[in-house]
Amino acid sequence: TMVAASRPGARLLCVAAAACTVALLGPRGAFVTSPDAAGRAQVETTGADAVASASSGRRLVLSGAASAVAGLGESLQGMAPAGAEEPEAPYDVVVEVMLGGTAKETKSFTLKVHPEWAPIGAAQFKKLIEKGWFEEAAIFRVVPGFIAQFGLPAKAQSRLENIKDDPVKVSNKKGTMVFATAGANTRTSQLFINYGDNAFLDKQGFSPFAEVMGDGLQVVEQFNAEYKESPNQGSITSQGNVYLDKNFPRLSKITKMTIQK
Repeated sequence: TMVAASRPGARLLCVAAAACTVALLGPRGAFVTSPDAAGRAQVETTGADAVASASSGRRLVLSGAASAVAGLGESLQGMAPAGAEEPEAPYDVVVEVMLGGTAKETKSFTLKVHPEWAPIGAAQFKKLIEKGWFEEAAIFRVVPGFIAQFGLPAKAQSRLENIKDDPVKVSNKKGTMVFATAGANTRTSQLFINYGDNAFLDKQGFSPFAEVMGDGLQVVEQFNAEYKESPNQGSITSQGNVYLDKNFPRLSKITKMTIQK
């Protein structure tokens, strides 16, 4: 079924066709910056699955009339057709964690997954839970006031296929959970929970799909931050908990995730 262009749409197409260059300037980066008590903290990314985006923007250059028209065509194709399938209803996931540190206490909290916020991300998360992907997975990066990151499995696994990005519909508020990325359409299994209101991540394409419910934030904020950003993601990917248990034995770990039906 073709989508007929309205007269204003036709005029927009003509303007796009006439454009020679559309540029959004800024060096492409592989890290996320966040403010802290000292001014700001950088969270570096390592590999395709780390929390990442451009710190000061992305360079996007579309040269020539053909590129401009193509961009407009993509936006038209992205429009949902009449009768499109509705997103799955929200559902709860109970997360059991061993808090690590010296106490090694086990606690749990509940996530509310919102497929209507980010359906592709929500579907990927559900698939990974059903595979047991997160069992015994370490919460290997904890930056107080910013994020807690996890999602690399306890045992080395074959690399997952990337999933496409979801549009950002909900801000990165405290308690929301988001897929990490190393650029456009690079999400796989790494996730982070926002420890603060990180609205600056919205424009970088980080799309929340779940939120920590009720007093669960008190549990999340007890994740062991002793090692901060020291664990190496490449070593975790290749060796799993063998590497982490030897070098960072007091990390918090997820023991189980259960979808509530």
